[in-house]
Amino acid sequence: MHRLTVLYPPPADEAHFREYYVGTHLPLAAKLPGLRQSQYSFDVASLGGQPRYFAVFHADFDSAEAMAAALGSEAGRAVAADVPNYATGGVEMIHYPLS
Repeated sequence: MHRLTVLYPPPADEAHFREYYVGTHLPLAAKLPGLRQSQYSFDVASLGGQPRYFAVFHADFDSAEAMAAALGSEAGRAVAADVPNYATGGVEMIHYPLS
């Protein structure tokens, strides 16, 4: 398995982020080909100091190649194009194999 994690810094409008993310963005992400499962959470806390992130999203794929194919697909391009509609703080994306 291979995981994509998307970290969201605090947005300018938290209420808009939550509403748009759940109602519009997550349904787009659910269409990623090869997506095995996904999870998200708001109000990400830090163990020390100010929290750097407001929300986190995890998407699991069979392999790094499957993830890359999903991100390069029409659905993946639609997901990427939608990010500026709610993530005013930007995003940080990382990926890694699950062991």
